[in-house]
Amino acid sequence: MAHHGDHTCIEDSLADLALLDMLTAPAPPTAADLNAKKHAAYKRRDADLDPLLLAAAASYGHVTRNHYAHDFFPAVGDPRAEGAYDWTKWQPEAPGARQERRPRPKYVSRQAPRSQRVKQEGKENGAAKSPSGPLQCADNLPIHSSPPSSPSAASSSTAAPATQLPPSPELEVKCMARTRVPTPHGPVFLHLYHNNRDNKEHLAIVVDPAQLQDDAPAVAPHIRSRSLDAVWSDSETEMERITRGAYVGRLSQKSQIPSRPATGRADPPRLDTVPSPLVRIHSECFTGETIGSMRCDCGEQLDEAIRQISQPITIPSPADPAQTVTIPGRGAVIYMRQEGRGIGLLSKIRAYNLQDLGHDTVTANLMLGHEADERGYAIAGAILRDLGLGTDGSEGVRLLTNNPDKMQALEKEGIRIVERVPMVPRAWQRRQHAKTGAELVGVHVHDGEEEKERGVTMIGTSEVYGEDLDKYLRTKVLRMGHMLPLLSEI
Repeated sequence: MAHHGDHTCIEDSLADLALLDMLTAPAPPTAADLNAKKHAAYKRRDADLDPLLLAAAASYGHVTRNHYAHDFFPAVGDPRAEGAYDWTKWQPEAPGARQERRPRPKYVSRQAPRSQRVKQEGKENGAAKSPSGPLQCADNLPIHSSPPSSPSAASSSTAAPATQLPPSPELEVKCMARTRVPTPHGPVFLHLYHNNRDNKEHLAIVVDPAQLQDDAPAVAPHIRSRSLDAVWSDSETEMERITRGAYVGRLSQKSQIPSRPATGRADPPRLDTVPSPLVRIHSECFTGETIGSMRCDCGEQLDEAIRQISQPITIPSPADPAQTVTIPGRGAVIYMRQEGRGIGLLSKIRAYNLQDLGHDTVTANLMLGHEADERGYAIAGAILRDLGLGTDGSEGVRLLTNNPDKMQALEKEGIRIVERVPMVPRAWQRRQHAKTGAELVGVHVHDGEEEKERGVTMIGTSEVYGEDLDKYLRTKVLRMGHMLPLLSEI
């Protein structure tokens, strides 16, 4: 009896579906179609159908299947799925062979009702929310005193649990390659570094031509990368070491001597009469170095740093202190890929437009949501340590900079700075020389056509000048604390 009832229910359902298929078909059935389907005809069950469904189908001009079974229903790939509308290929199964159908997926909103959100978060236009953490002043800007906050505000801010980020891994740098590069100021060794903090390829431009002189007496240790000279694997060959730059002397077809790890070699000590290596931490500047922009003096500073480091050094002769000898200059330029004081080239270009509207370089950065200076020097300090410069047990460095924050950041990284060497713009040097007839201490006044023809950037050994540069330099002195005499003070 139960089986007969199930069969009757199936027959009724098929009749309903056949009628619905006729009502929702793209075109009404023709007489030929009706005659062809007489063998599958069903009894009329108008009274059993929902009157509202019939009224909706009759009143609408053209009801398609998609109107009735939209994308909330499964696709027609499985005609037996619940909610599928194409049942033409469906065949009834025996009651015992039926499988339990999967439940239809439900669309659940992830957004709570507004009444609940108002209780938890408050109204959207209510009182201003207190910041989740203390606001910090931008670096290199004076800290303005603010009125003390109320005890209630202090208690509410301290009550909120602080989100603790996972500790960062210990900073590691590795020199991936080294090669000799001839420049107008002499040969340099270009080192390319990778690190585990960012995806940038920072560089070290090492000036140490004494490494190329086999017959010259060693008066100071060579500036070499510890990570480059290390053994990378037990299976590496001498040619693999030489290819990445781990060699000594000058590489040629006749000279191919791989280097040894720093732990297995004895470097000569530095004589007391030899000055500490000259070092410059230089940040990338596409506009100043590549296209010769005169909004800044970055291109001029890069050329001047390599020129000063490459200058020969006169020291008393080790054999006879009454005599003097000349040794090659030594030092390094750590070239950091942090364009625009760390804000990137895109924001730097936008900041230039704000400067044309009358804002200085610091205000333009702040208006774009950046700090006055977003550069970091942890990677630069790690590169210096890898080169054996300024670390414990090694010689200190003389730093070419006007920025006191840079000196403090490097000292915080454990770099020992024995002297600061100023970087005075060449145009300001010339004005000082023309006004007083004397050079500034530690700088060089550029004269002569021969010098102007030699340089390593777009600017070369020429001068950067103009109203934009003067405004930029004054901002660095007055708002960022750079140790540089203003033109009005000269």
